Amino acid sequence: MPIDPTGRDLKRYLAEDPGGPVVMLNLLRFTGDDGRASYRRYTAALADYLPSIGARVLHVGDLGTQVVDRDDFDWDVLLVVEYPSRQAFTAMVADPEYQKVTHLRTEALEEAVLQASTPWS
Repeated sequence: MPIDPTGRDLKRYLAEDPGGPVVMLNLLRFTGDDGRASYRRYTAALADYLPSIGARVLHVGDLGTQVVDRDDFDWDVLLVVEYPSRQAFTAMVADPEYQKVTHLRTEALEEAVLQASTPWS
């Protein structure tokens, strides 16, 4: 399963832009204890960066008991981040400052889901 968005993914993401803010759902499965530590270094490196682009972490937490149990749902962490726009997210991915730390995310993850969400009107 892919960990990082491709150029093709980002083009489709922008083409489907309804405008306005976007909330990104991240479901993360780490490569082990080293993966969790690497991801914490990644998030620490972005602590000042995200607000500088108008983004904010809405929630991050370990996933626990499944209330509706599914055998194929086995994630470690849920992360929800709001970006002011889809363009802000894609600009971040292309930013050389961001690219200096994105390897920490890639190295940390065995599997990931990155899903865009837009508010109901």
